[in-house]
Amino acid sequence: MGPAMRIEVLPLEIGRLEDYLHFFDRVAFTDNPDWAGCYCLFYHVPEGEWETRSGAQNREGAAGLIRDGGLSGFLAYEGGRPVGWCNANRKERYALLAGSRELWDPREDGSRTLSVVCFVIAPQHRRRGVARSLLSAACAAAQAQGLEQVEAYPRKQARTAAQHYHGPLELYLGQGFVVHRELPDYWIVRRSLRPG
Repeated sequence: MGPAMRIEVLPLEIGRLEDYLHFFDRVAFTDNPDWAGCYCLFYHVPEGEWETRSGAQNREGAAGLIRDGGLSGFLAYEGGRPVGWCNANRKERYALLAGSRELWDPREDGSRTLSVVCFVIAPQHRRRGVARSLLSAACAAAQAQGLEQVEAYPRKQARTAAQHYHGPLELYLGQGFVVHRELPDYWIVRRSLRPG
């Protein structure tokens, strides 16, 4: 574990588009180039379409969604440079979740749930509290928006940083989440934002 950092977490908005693209172009996947073409668009693409997309298409698609307000989340900065990202949006806005029988209950109102689907932390900034700061910001924003809950999907038996892209279970349990359901490969964890 490295020394404590001064982390500033800011919501993604059009004025931070270049920071977002720089982070994914040059920082996020320096140790995992196979994932460098994702641009955190995976959950916005309907099932079955991902394999046909190029990194350039994903970059352009992410930029378009940011311009339109469809891609939502938080950037973590240290010294004015982006060092981390959390993809957090209303559940109904993720095409992949909406198409999943395991992760989507049609009886629920996906507009009232903030889903946290991905963390990407710069390699040299991992295990230093960046994801914790990003998750805290996501929960605070969801509460300020009057949402009912925050939901996430930590993966079981994740052994590498890449496999932990949903965030480890311990991260969520440490911030007041509880296990809502257990699936073969994932847990669904939730934190209620309802008063009382």
